[in-house]
Amino acid sequence: MNVSRRKFIKNSAVAMAGIGATSSFPLPMKAAAKKISANEKIIVGLIGCKGMGFSNIKAFLQQPEVECAALCDIDQNVLDERLYNLKESYGKKPAVCNDYRKLLENKDIDAVIIATPDHWHCLQTVHALEAGKDVYVEKPLANTVKECNIIENAARRYKRVIQVGQWQRSDPHWQEAVGFVHSGKLGRVRMVKVWSFVGWKGALPVLPDEPVPAGVDYNMWLGPAPGRPFNRNRFHFTFRWFWDYAGGLMTDWGVHLLDYALLGMNVYSPKSVISSGGKYAFPDDPMETPDTQQAIYEFDDFGLIWEHTIGIYGGNYGRGHGVAYIGEFGTLVVDRNGWEVIPEVKSKTALMEAVPLRKIEGNGLLLHIRNFLDCMQTRNNPNASVEIGAHIARIAHLGNIAYRTGRKIYWDADTLDIVNDEDAGRLLVPEYREPWQLPGY
Repeated sequence: MNVSRRKFIKNSAVAMAGIGATSSFPLPMKAAAKKISANEKIIVGLIGCKGMGFSNIKAFLQQPEVECAALCDIDQNVLDERLYNLKESYGKKPAVCNDYRKLLENKDIDAVIIATPDHWHCLQTVHALEAGKDVYVEKPLANTVKECNIIENAARRYKRVIQVGQWQRSDPHWQEAVGFVHSGKLGRVRMVKVWSFVGWKGALPVLPDEPVPAGVDYNMWLGPAPGRPFNRNRFHFTFRWFWDYAGGLMTDWGVHLLDYALLGMNVYSPKSVISSGGKYAFPDDPMETPDTQQAIYEFDDFGLIWEHTIGIYGGNYGRGHGVAYIGEFGTLVVDRNGWEVIPEVKSKTALMEAVPLRKIEGNGLLLHIRNFLDCMQTRNNPNASVEIGAHIARIAHLGNIAYRTGRKIYWDADTLDIVNDEDAGRLLVPEYREPWQLPGY
């Protein structure tokens, strides 16, 4: 077992130990953590109420012990809509605010759901930990490698439960597929393909900058990101196509799929990565992240290929997204719809028995949330722990760094650093806009 594998297992399994550090932009208080008993109500607050944030809170409210005490969003229009939705569907009318720090001051809240743009995840997660809250944070864990490291260190200090929104970790058919790979029935796997072909998305329209819409605290939306005039292309859902706030498809779909690719191979840290691509489909639209990208991750005895396109549905094996473990006896293909095994055929003879498509059973998101709530009571590590979320976010970010620099990136998994490339190394660390400061963990 190599050092990187050993280190990852240790980080995933060992109970969190304290590390001395302080935040450089602290909340007014650092609250003691509230303990949850088995029969007690679990009170949650939601930070970021549009899109996946609202999907999350609806799923949380399907659990009998959960109550929602507060909603936070920088867009009052979104808050008003979600308050109406919750009252109509659940008879709930939680408190509302535009500044997440006010929500964190509520000592009745046991856990927060963070579903803001990626550039906010680090600060909000760390401040929630300091306030004694458990955290359910959307993927990717953070927008840079350094921020992933900070969250991981803060989690060790405050001993809180963090579940990253990589809900496929709780999905039975993904777990079953990996179990089959681990059985060895595919023979030696020397190639893994991972892909996301997003055919539904077209070009972003070219839009001028404009005044900030009524009800939007745009300065708070930007937070630590660079100051820029308001442009609708950079706001709400489409923020993910701009480097200031996110990493495009590589960190959106990539953290889900690369995570299972590495879990299936039982190897977690590449030696190097090289990436190419560009804006081949929509060269003149304002999106910054590539609409077409390939990345090759190098391991000791197998290769891993990531590829994505926007505007094309033609994915591998007739699937728009997925992971394929290509073995000497057959290939296992898995996506959100199920998994199957396609035998390798030589001289018209199948080298193994086919496994017909095994379709999904259960709701992965609901199971993921159930796992988080259970771990709030047991204090065990959840299925997508902070170590898992931090690790796979780093791997996805390395793919983007290789793309942005145009160079092969060599990775030291023990120091969590890029080897002998200062320019690439600068992309590991964000530059925060004042007065926001990177937490000192």
